[in-house]
Amino acid sequence: MSRLPERTDVVVIGGGVIGASTACRLAEAGVGTVLLERGALGSGSSGTTAGVVRTYFPGNALISGLAVRSLADYQALTERTGTDLGLRRIGLLVLFTDEQQVRDFRHTQAAQHAAGVDVELVTAAEAARLNPLVDERAILAAAWSPEAYACDPAAIVRGYATAARQAGAVLRTETPVTGIDPDGRVHTPAGSIRADTIVCAAGPWAGTVAAMADVRLPVTTYPVEMLLTGAPDGAPRTPLPMTMHPSSLRIRSWGDRILVGMGRPAPDETRQAWLQRVSDHLGTAFPALAGNRLEHGWSGNLDVSPDGMAFIGRDHSRPFLYAAGFSGQGLCQAPAAGEIIRDLVLGKESWTQTAGLSTARCPGLSAQTG
Repeated sequence: MSRLPERTDVVVIGGGVIGASTACRLAEAGVGTVLLERGALGSGSSGTTAGVVRTYFPGNALISGLAVRSLADYQALTERTGTDLGLRRIGLLVLFTDEQQVRDFRHTQAAQHAAGVDVELVTAAEAARLNPLVDERAILAAAWSPEAYACDPAAIVRGYATAARQAGAVLRTETPVTGIDPDGRVHTPAGSIRADTIVCAAGPWAGTVAAMADVRLPVTTYPVEMLLTGAPDGAPRTPLPMTMHPSSLRIRSWGDRILVGMGRPAPDETRQAWLQRVSDHLGTAFPALAGNRLEHGWSGNLDVSPDGMAFIGRDHSRPFLYAAGFSGQGLCQAPAAGEIIRDLVLGKESWTQTAGLSTARCPGLSAQTG
């Protein structure tokens, strides 16, 4: 293993989509950047999700705005570099089963539109037309957002990593961080490197990395398992939209099969009981899938925040920045997060209001954002 450079302007810790995007932004801005990844690029949370980039986040126009900007950057990256990110529009359906959900949607729709999100209320019949597996008798209405895309998370990470290298960044894989000194010296098995600024984009390990720098990030890990089941006879050949049910169940097409997500067993729940619970919800929400066998697809850990919204900001007592706690939605926000971190490093005013992304929204924490 070759030695690290002795120093750099910024060390980015974490080589998933958040870290790769951030390294790309910094390097393209002329900032000396070294990225350190404990395993392979994209081997953490980036490969754990359902592989969908969407712009509509119910009830959270701030995150929707980040997602709108991020989608535009993905499309620009494809045009600029020729990198195939696997983007294929499938749309997003969010099903409503009670009147309060419909009222909540109407109350927040204007803010979503102001954030640039294309989303409308559709009838139960229209929802069933958009996804024929939906039982229109079991829902009242749905939100329909056409700007949701299946994607290739690994290709996205590779695309930003390649762009970062081309701009001069040094990316080191299989290089876990073992310690961080108060003076900004970062220790690894390949040696130590001194950085003017450290950026923590370590996903499920973000809390541990931050603690090395004596910064508290309230990020925990949440295990998830994605399941696969067979498509019913007569299912449409066109891809089904990503469809989210209030039970937290979500499905979408996966080749000639159906991808199913609903977390993982609760601490006191057996896997068999959890699978039965998923099967029950699946049969209720999508009757054509009732009784289908559920098979393991893949599993992993997500980095989650207490309120499900990412932390993007800085610690005012030291040059330590963070972008973590994306709660399974890092793919949807990575380019925008990289921009925010770049602007914080450069001392520039951000393109959006970032105060709501700070750990300061969680009382009692040492890390705060400007």
